Amino acid sequence: MVEVQTLAPPSLFGQIAEHSHEQVVFCHDHETGLKAIIGIHNTVLGPALGGTRMWHYASDQEALNDVLRLSRGMTYKAAISGLNLGGGKAVIIGDAKTIKTEALLRKFGRFVKNLNGKYITAEDVNMTTKDMEYIRMETSHVAGLPETMGGSGDPSPVTAYGTYMGMKAAAKKAFGSESLAGKRIGVQGVGHVGTYLLEYLQKEGAKLIVSDYYADRAEAAAARFGAVAVGLDDIYDQEIDIYSPCALGATLNDDTIARLKCQVVAGCANNQLKDENEHGPELVSRGIVYAPDFLINAGGLINVYSEVVGSSRQGALTQTEKIYDFTLQVLEKAENEGTHPQAAATKMAEERIASIGKVKATF
Repeated sequence: MVEVQTLAPPSLFGQIAEHSHEQVVFCHDHETGLKAIIGIHNTVLGPALGGTRMWHYASDQEALNDVLRLSRGMTYKAAISGLNLGGGKAVIIGDAKTIKTEALLRKFGRFVKNLNGKYITAEDVNMTTKDMEYIRMETSHVAGLPETMGGSGDPSPVTAYGTYMGMKAAAKKAFGSESLAGKRIGVQGVGHVGTYLLEYLQKEGAKLIVSDYYADRAEAAAARFGAVAVGLDDIYDQEIDIYSPCALGATLNDDTIARLKCQVVAGCANNQLKDENEHGPELVSRGIVYAPDFLINAGGLINVYSEVVGSSRQGALTQTEKIYDFTLQVLEKAENEGTHPQAAATKMAEERIASIGKVKATF
């Protein structure tokens, strides 16, 4: 007789406790069809600020995994960038093309309002500044509003600029020069941020290869930027100098890393490493310089933070430019300590949180 072992489903509170999340809010409204999850990871440095993304997840479990990983990344993104913010994120479950309505977004805004400022939302994948306007009708705890409303506008250009700065720093480490002229760069994901990144790369004279979940979008980007469009999965097999993941996470995994033919990975996607402890060291062993995602894609967060504290767009760009120096510092630290860049960056972020936590230890 063959014994069949049934694996127990992961514990809900076990998942939340794994990375020390403070709070997870499940939001549901039958009338509007809203199904959303808000993850608040850490608020030692300040209120949790992080965007809301709308995605057609395969399961509720997948959505929960995503929001937990994303909110944790936001904590480290804020900490390493020197911002007085905590880490949070939200996901709305469903296809944005079919379920997104004013009523659904405003209902989501009511749930954000009920958190009394502990979480501040902004735009992310499949969300726009117009969507933030609807959410703003129900709560003041929203950033990334249109400039006509006194907001900082679309954060995508600033996210792309920070990614560009981080890529140049990683290139300097790998090739001895920060110049991207003539470098073959594969960009996976040509949405808002990916498109702005392509503008920077084209101006510098890089040779571009693009892919996207939507083939027509990749073809349009190829025509606009003089790039070569390839299939979404084919990007890993290209002979390139730099791979730039700018779509969803976990594209650096057991399958893809073995196929990469590049010397640098630097992109704006969140949670690029499927398993940080396994795939971070593997990149090092293969001689690939990795620019930590939460470090170089922090420009968008810096931009919306400027809105929260009332500083200028130029101030946000100046702060974002510092990502170049931060990236070089992290890469040097990783090399000196014999670890991988993601671990070095995480350590730096956690040290700042621990330090400021001591300041706030008394009332």
